[in-house]
Amino acid sequence: MSTAQPAVLALEDGSVFHGRAFGAAAAIAGECVFNTSMTGYQEILTDPSYFGQIVTMTAVQIGNYGINSEDAESTGPKASGFVVRELSPVVSNWRSQLSLGDYLARHGIPGISEVDTRALTKKLRVTGAMKCCLSTLPLTADEAVARARAWRDMAGCDYVKDVTCREPFIWRDDDPANHNTPYLPVGTTLGAPATRGKRFRVAAFDYGAKHSIYRKLVRHGFEVQVFPATASAVEVRAHAPDAVFLSNGPGDPAALPYIHQTVTALLPEFPIFGICLGHQMLTHAFGGTTFKLKFGHRGGNQPVKNLETGKVSITAQNHGFATDPKSLEKTGAIVTEVNLNDGTVEGLRHRELPVFSVQYHPEAAPGPNDADPLFDDFYRLVERRKAGTI
Repeated sequence: MSTAQPAVLALEDGSVFHGRAFGAAAAIAGECVFNTSMTGYQEILTDPSYFGQIVTMTAVQIGNYGINSEDAESTGPKASGFVVRELSPVVSNWRSQLSLGDYLARHGIPGISEVDTRALTKKLRVTGAMKCCLSTLPLTADEAVARARAWRDMAGCDYVKDVTCREPFIWRDDDPANHNTPYLPVGTTLGAPATRGKRFRVAAFDYGAKHSIYRKLVRHGFEVQVFPATASAVEVRAHAPDAVFLSNGPGDPAALPYIHQTVTALLPEFPIFGICLGHQMLTHAFGGTTFKLKFGHRGGNQPVKNLETGKVSITAQNHGFATDPKSLEKTGAIVTEVNLNDGTVEGLRHRELPVFSVQYHPEAAPGPNDADPLFDDFYRLVERRKAGTI
């Protein structure tokens, strides 16, 4: 018989879900979202883009292969809380080092199981992402609802400053001191290293970057100099990079004017590749705007069509905001890719400048390698710029 303590998940609309507690003893408020991935819960929890969010997994059972030191995408979990239908009672994998529950407890993150996640997900799809409170402490339903309603809405929030690095550093896969976590061996999903005649220096802005994106850049011919989100264009120029990369990250892209200004200043000077939040930073630098999606795109099964080639890719995504295509009509930007589920913008490029972006995560591998050519495109773009052909 289970000895797990009761837990509660309350939404701002007054809905209450009861379940069993796991992870840390805590009460936390945040934005309730869902992820449709069948696996990869450790990567999801440690993705800084989930900062401030309580994540519901739609897969029925979570935790069966445990947690290991190789699959983390940052220095620890960044999601605020975790919601599952069933927490696996058995952890069985040769790579596992501890259970999901123990991992969350170690990092102070509460979790709730035995929740009807299908009903919860349907509610979020119909109503939209909502403020919520997850408590594994003694808390009444009314108290939990009140805490959910009191939480500040995601719109208008700058969470990038909470997850970015504090000082510039050079990323090296063989140097654990660069990312303050045990050395993370390169997984099979990253593919074979590209053979390049020359390595280019890329200034990578850390808005909440996943470790895999740096490893991907290294394997595709780049030396990666990482900069905090607050770094100025002057600081970047001082390092004389060959190109600029804009990473993923959390929060509202419209609430980051200091980043908009920096990216705008760098646009005419360097080839630029942006992903996820970086894509939205380019949207604002081009003069466009973004808006909040009803329930966002989160999962490893998002179909995206390239309007220029006709190719359809299966992509991994995690974002709650999107680019308004009408706002870009007179900016020099071209929409290159769209989401086949809802038609939202998934890719951009500039008509004249060597600048492009995608809304999804090309370092992930749901395809498994559908998005890998983007890194080759970036390398060739820099190569052509250095040769003076663009």
